[in-house]
Amino acid sequence: MNSRKHYFTSESVAEGHPDKVCDQISDAVLDDVLKHDPYGRVACETYVTMGLLIVGGEITTTSYVDVHNLTRTVLKNIGYTHPKYGFDYHTCAVINTIHTQSPDIAQGVDRGGAGDQGFMTGYACRETKELMPLSLMLSHKLVARMAKVRKDGTLKYLGPDGKSQVTVEYHDGHPKRLDSVVLACQHTEDILDTSGEFITKKAKEEIIEAIGRPVVKDFMDKDTKFYVNETGKFVVGGPQSDTGMTGRKIVVDTYGGVVSPGGGAFSGKDPTKVDRSAAYMCRYIAKNIVAAGLADKCQVHLAYVIGKAEPLAVMVDCFGTGKLSEQEFVKLIRENFELTPKGMIKSLDLLRPIYIKTACYGHFGRTEPEFSWESTDKAPVLKKAAGKKI
Repeated sequence: MNSRKHYFTSESVAEGHPDKVCDQISDAVLDDVLKHDPYGRVACETYVTMGLLIVGGEITTTSYVDVHNLTRTVLKNIGYTHPKYGFDYHTCAVINTIHTQSPDIAQGVDRGGAGDQGFMTGYACRETKELMPLSLMLSHKLVARMAKVRKDGTLKYLGPDGKSQVTVEYHDGHPKRLDSVVLACQHTEDILDTSGEFITKKAKEEIIEAIGRPVVKDFMDKDTKFYVNETGKFVVGGPQSDTGMTGRKIVVDTYGGVVSPGGGAFSGKDPTKVDRSAAYMCRYIAKNIVAAGLADKCQVHLAYVIGKAEPLAVMVDCFGTGKLSEQEFVKLIRENFELTPKGMIKSLDLLRPIYIKTACYGHFGRTEPEFSWESTDKAPVLKKAAGKKI
């Protein structure tokens, strides 16, 4: 009997991509507030274009943030250190338009309610050890590798901007092989051929060998295809090439398009905003359900209204792989997880200045200690509680 075959694609973007530049600056501002004032309220947005960066939003805090110096430090750490990259932390203009949070919002949040309405989703599956979609995890690892070989001097001609894309072939719903890898790497003119329109064949091979193969070698076969800078060259990049804004890479930040990303972006928002805290809790719940062996795939959905603490709705979808009914899963969740904003903040320890690390390479599937929502500490509890019903 022939297996059912389909393909699925996810992408990721480098730390120097204009949208990710904005996410990192917004989260750096948030971290700076939380470092000195853990109960500060932050909703910080950033916009970047050629030669200009604007930081705005609403912040209420007892601390002071030196936005100009903080922004230039982030740009320097990313690698925008020379005009040849199209953006330079020394000379770009930085405009600060931040003001305070609306008192109409504050009066609801101060009572322990959600900082906004919205719905959030979390997901986990068995495709990788991180319990994440394979196509997305490989995409993240490729752009992380891109940054590593740029910064350690392995490929000195790379610039900060870049993207990756991975297509996985599935048989009967399970990943079978890697079909294609796309790498878009900003670079200097040093690797152009004599026409000035294309990078050299040697440079393409170096990029594949230094970035592509080390990441995907365990999943590729003889028919796996690599595509590198397919327009021919990628000299003009970063904010010189494209404008960037905070929150525009929500699919990259979440689950690579496998499931709905939820209703709002994360970066620049303190955890009283359920866009962030509830999305992290949804992932925490879904990951622990899968880790407990109660499902092979799990999506958790929470909905909130501004000013109210308890969620309006809790939904679970295990795509036919669950060992409990949806009603039983919902009961299990309500009995074992804190779902109010204050409860989520406390149980996941979200008032720490940890967020700039989340701004690149995904908010989920990470192993660093800051990512408390990636813990599977609840799995034994869930397995025991569900034991009588399985």
